[in-house]
Amino acid sequence: MVTMRTAAVEDIPRILAFWQVAAEDAHRPPDSDTALQRLLARDPGALLLAEDEGRLVGSVIAGWDGWRYHLYRLAVAPDRRRQGIGSALLERAEERFQALGGTRADAMVLRENGLAHQAWQANGYRSQPEWARWVKSLAPDERAAPEHRARQR
Repeated sequence: MVTMRTAAVEDIPRILAFWQVAAEDAHRPPDSDTALQRLLARDPGALLLAEDEGRLVGSVIAGWDGWRYHLYRLAVAPDRRRQGIGSALLERAEERFQALGGTRADAMVLRENGLAHQAWQANGYRSQPEWARWVKSLAPDERAAPEHRARQR
């Protein structure tokens, strides 16, 4: 039987290992222990886990920044997909957002992740083509020319 709960700091190594097999990992900075510790310190209810007899089978980050409600890292164990785990995680996340006063949730999904598109659409989410996502890395760019890195310091 699948149970849902919020993550705790001691879950972090297990979550990171789970994401290595269950989540896409392209076009973004790598996940880290430090990043998850910061998330849980700032918003302890944000990372939701699905477990089956102690085995981690799903996750979603249901983040709220005080203004908007964002969903990240929806992941289900490959051998447990199409069993309603992702839908149950999204339902739990939406309940969290509604309790905080939310009226809309958004998710960032890679364009080429067709499997994810199907899952989001099946749960009532729609692509919003009039929006574009703009990003800027705040980490030092290791590929920058040495003179550029020197100016950054």
